[in-house]
Amino acid sequence: MKISAILFGSTGMIGKGVLLECLENSEVVNVLVINRHSCNIRHPKLKEVIHENLFDLSSLTGELTGYNTCFFCLGISSGGLSETKYREITFYLTMSVAETVLKYNNDIRFCYISGAGTDSSEKGRMMWARVKGKTENNLLAMPFRKAYMFRPGFIQPMKGIRSRTRLYNLLYLFFKPFYFILRHFESFVMTTEILGKAMIYAVSDETEKNILESSDINTLVKGR
Repeated sequence: MKISAILFGSTGMIGKGVLLECLENSEVVNVLVINRHSCNIRHPKLKEVIHENLFDLSSLTGELTGYNTCFFCLGISSGGLSETKYREITFYLTMSVAETVLKYNNDIRFCYISGAGTDSSEKGRMMWARVKGKTENNLLAMPFRKAYMFRPGFIQPMKGIRSRTRLYNLLYLFFKPFYFILRHFESFVMTTEILGKAMIYAVSDETEKNILESSDINTLVKGR
């Protein structure tokens, strides 16, 4: 299957990893990235639209049609945020984008970056896990052709990718020499390269499993 994708969040660590894999993969024929700030990448398969208010995509309706996949890689850390603010970005923004792309592409596949430990019951003690769980549940209830929830744990950036969070960059720098050991813990550890490939493979193969934990993500890539 040839993939024609919309990608949200390509300036972040995960989104940039997904974008690089899309540009290198022959199954992906074109990618539209919608960003608040430029990803500063040029490629024949890539089109970038700078758009400040992602809650309102009404002016982009002409740009959003004709795609069979959406990679949604936007996210925010819950650290220091109230549940109201975290829910606004994590749940309401995701749902707003999902509803819009589905409106203009009724046979689309939607891939969402969630996280290890997400609470599908929506009743646990961890605020971020409840909100992520609610987001997943709502996406899975929508009439996409397929919807995939990716729950990565520790992600080692590759290919020169850096996080926009300084503390995270320090942690990745610290763990990089130990990655040859950490990579054996496939139930929790992966790279940006593996995650990007897994999202592409899940769509192109129409993987049956809707929620993919770290071990599933690693297995999906190894199976190729």
